[in-house]
Amino acid sequence: MRFILNILAVMVAFWVTTKFVDGVTVQGDPSTAQYWGTLLVVALIFGVINAIVKPIVQALGCALIVLTLGLFLIVINAGMLMLTSWIAAQLDIPFHVDGFWPAAVVGSIVISVVTWIIGLVIPD
Repeated sequence: MRFILNILAVMVAFWVTTKFVDGVTVQGDPSTAQYWGTLLVVALIFGVINAIVKPIVQALGCALIVLTLGLFLIVINAGMLMLTSWIAAQLDIPFHVDGFWPAAVVGSIVISVVTWIIGLVIPD
């Protein structure tokens, strides 16, 4: 049950990100099931990337994370968002992130904040 709630929280975070961050887009009409299905699939892809790839990148970048007092984690999160966009493009999923600095960095910050807020609301 917790897994489903986490995926739904990430899906909502992606929806908020597409609304407030220029350059993070999901094609389609928000009132259709296809749009929300796309957000669900993107949230699943993002979850798999965060479970498999992110720990490896964090281990390799441990020195930079310590050196920058954790700020390099924002860059890692943005990279995971760009990787999600690339995988979505390979699977013909209509999700796209336009550029690293303007969209991916701000988008990853918005996703992190929204999932944190939802995590505060959802009980363990």
